[in-house]
Amino acid sequence: MFRIAQIEQAHSKVKSGADFPKYIKELKALWVLYYEHYVSDGHIQYNGLEKFTIAAAPKWTAKEISEKADIMQLKHIIAIHQQGQTDYPTFCRQSAEAGVEKWVVDMRRMACIYYDRQGHEMLVEPIPEA
Repeated sequence: MFRIAQIEQAHSKVKSGADFPKYIKELKALWVLYYEHYVSDGHIQYNGLEKFTIAAAPKWTAKEISEKADIMQLKHIIAIHQQGQTDYPTFCRQSAEAGVEKWVVDMRRMACIYYDRQGHEMLVEPIPEA
């Protein structure tokens, strides 16, 4: 099974949203099936075969998630991040401001699903192949 150190190694190569498809390809090679990224503190739960689960520690002090889920704002944030205009911490901060509680990156569906504070699906973004 995969380890946090392997995931961190793959993630260290990501400088912007433009690098995301390559990162996902590396996670798939490790047999990560999906992960849940919690925007409030940045902790991530990785899920693999046979219900194998490991969690990465929080990355920052908890931040407030906006009560108002703004899908149009989220679409704009994703677009500029994918173009390499923002770094990861900025993307996370802006996502919190748009009301994103967490996102789930599903390697089986090759999709990133964004959820609001009430657990409602805000947006499903396809992940392009690397």
